[in-house]
Amino acid sequence: MDLFGNEEHDWKEHWVDMPEFYMPTRDTEKRNKIDVTDTQELANKNTTIKPKYPIYIISKGRWENPLTAKALDRLGIEYKIVVEPLEYDKYCTTIPKEKILLLPFDNLGQGSIPARNWVWEYSLKNGDKRHWILDDNINGFGYQKGGRRINGVNGDLFRLCEDFVDRYKNIAMAGIRYRFHHNYVKSPYYLNTRIYSCILIDNNIDYRWRGRYNEDTDISLRILKDGLCTMLFTWCYCNKAGTMSMKGGNTDTIYAETNNRKEFAESLQQQHPDVVKVVWRFNRWHHEVNYSKLRNNQLIKL
Repeated sequence: MDLFGNEEHDWKEHWVDMPEFYMPTRDTEKRNKIDVTDTQELANKNTTIKPKYPIYIISKGRWENPLTAKALDRLGIEYKIVVEPLEYDKYCTTIPKEKILLLPFDNLGQGSIPARNWVWEYSLKNGDKRHWILDDNINGFGYQKGGRRINGVNGDLFRLCEDFVDRYKNIAMAGIRYRFHHNYVKSPYYLNTRIYSCILIDNNIDYRWRGRYNEDTDISLRILKDGLCTMLFTWCYCNKAGTMSMKGGNTDTIYAETNNRKEFAESLQQQHPDVVKVVWRFNRWHHEVNYSKLRNNQLIKL
């Protein structure tokens, strides 16, 4: 049985004409001796292949320090940052106007859901097959080799992930993992799990973002329950800031109104009582998802 929870998936069969994947080691001494000069050279090269799908950043209250926008600027990658009308002038002080998209609403009290769905419809109207939707608190991107993580200014990873996903007809959503997650990964991607924060989504699937909390986990579960696949890339990563570590976004609104985030966990349990339970860990409430029933959705090549 592999890390996806099934016995049939062989990532080596699929990972063809992609960057070489080096299996990490738990041995710190061995890991520190791994030669990563080739990966460092890649990470420090200018981006040579640009994304073919548009990248949108949804942002609120973070015009003074638009981390994701600055990270993409360093990579030389185009994007649009999506903001509410009341904050437009403030964002214009740190972001070029041509990179800003204006939402048709302000402060709906539903977190990022309305903005996410507006972006989806906007991308559909533009005729895009997929679109990227990124949180606004990502401080950079990088590559990993053998468990060692190397930050860089090379954004080829976006196009490489896109091209890999486009080999299949049933990957509804893909994404790039967090740097701060444990790095003992046995494959260049996880199959059929939750996708979050740095998301590539198929515009033509029959879903939309919903609710107020845990919208990423909810839509991932709906996709998996319908037999489609999700894919979380682990050969590269994004440097996402920890939840509630920055002002703005949901920190000052949605997160501030909860009882140790119990409402977050309970709302997801109500949406998916068959696979979600509420647990108390690390001094706050969490949702715990049983993905075992959903791991065996198989990739279908075009």
